[in-house]
Amino acid sequence: MSTAVVIEAPGAYRLVPHEPVAPGPGEALLRVHAVGICGSDREVYQGNRPEGYVRYPLIPGHEWSGTVQAVGAGVPESLVGRKAVGEGFRNCQVCDRCHAGETTLCTSGYEETGFTQPGAMAHTLTLPARLLHVLPDDADLTAAALLEPAACVAAAALKVNARPGERVAVVGTGTLGMFAVQFLKAVSPAELLVVGTRADRAALSRRFGATCFRTTDQFLPGDFDVVVETAGSASAARTAVRLPRRGGRLVLTGIPAPGADGLDPTDLVVRQLEVRTVFGAPPDAWAHTVRVFGAGLLDPLPLVTHELPLGEFPRAIELVGAGDPKVGKVLLRP
Repeated sequence: MSTAVVIEAPGAYRLVPHEPVAPGPGEALLRVHAVGICGSDREVYQGNRPEGYVRYPLIPGHEWSGTVQAVGAGVPESLVGRKAVGEGFRNCQVCDRCHAGETTLCTSGYEETGFTQPGAMAHTLTLPARLLHVLPDDADLTAAALLEPAACVAAAALKVNARPGERVAVVGTGTLGMFAVQFLKAVSPAELLVVGTRADRAALSRRFGATCFRTTDQFLPGDFDVVVETAGSASAARTAVRLPRRGGRLVLTGIPAPGADGLDPTDLVVRQLEVRTVFGAPPDAWAHTVRVFGAGLLDPLPLVTHELPLGEFPRAIELVGAGDPKVGKVLLRP
């Protein structure tokens, strides 16, 4: 029997029978292969996601991969049978920001798969077909379930515009950090430093292309052209801002907890740093991610440590929040 996870309210979930939603005009129905769990899913379950960025009751799941099973009117039939991933932001497509390609800044308000719209923790998912990004026929769908966080990092990589021969650094050694290493390695940097709190991530960082690894308590040089922060804490942001050279480029992708101390504006101005931020991934970042993945330059599978059936949703949430260094990316398999 098809099932779905429904979070009724913070701390309360049910596993319920799931009926596929027939695709309407402009929509596609996908058979879900795998769903990733991240910290924001834990926030939804615990009830501490910011107001306006979740709507209960909810089928969660914004990191997913699947295969198109059916399409509605106006959608090419050639999509049926294709492997795909999809953007989460349900943008309006008619406002000024959407026309500029900045769909994560849609002025019609926030709507996102898995947070305010039904997500992928079910056997099927129906969504606007315009959000789909088709994968190569031989794509590994388990690996592809991680392309949503990869796309967020791709957005950072595109904004920071690292060039061959530059000195680059990544702060954070989680899923986002390891994707940042892979994206930045692909542009042939002269040096690629990874900074984290866990020394046990050094080997994986080097596997993905890091030339140097240091923990935050070690000496950190401050002469990098490009720095990408991925850890999502105020301390990581403060560490990251120490690394760029004068006039260097910094992009922040993590979201610190409310009330976190900010960066020193005097320091930013005097050093003439270029600071950018990322919240979600616009279409160009998704397209870049799928292209890099298809070219074999992005390897998500080593980040996956657990694959669980959909019914083990509570255990998956517990694993994500346990702080166990042996836990990497946790996937649910509907």
